[in-house]
Amino acid sequence: MEEGLIKRLMTSIKCGVCGHRYGVDNINVLSHDQDLWFLSAICSSCHTRCLIAAIVREGKAPEVITDLTEAELRRFRNAGKLTADDVLDMHDFLKNFDGDFSRLFDRGRFSK
Repeated sequence: MEEGLIKRLMTSIKCGVCGHRYGVDNINVLSHDQDLWFLSAICSSCHTRCLIAAIVREGKAPEVITDLTEAELRRFRNAGKLTADDVLDMHDFLKNFDGDFSRLFDRGRFSK
């Protein structure tokens, strides 16, 4: 497996001290042997250093565990990607939303 990919995967790890994610530029591969990787990381926020030992295996994708029905899975799988405008629209909506879901759904705003 490529070192760049391993470093990108490790950016999902958060610093144990301050909770910030490690940046790809702050992760260094020290060594690896087959599936076992040793990396060092420095938090860009609090400057804490850590050692990471990770087992990364290539192969088939993990099984998806969900409570969605097959129809719901198809619907969401075929949905378009979120855009920046979608996120801004939701931000504007939530900024003024008072938390009254009963009133919201009674208006039919989110009907299928």
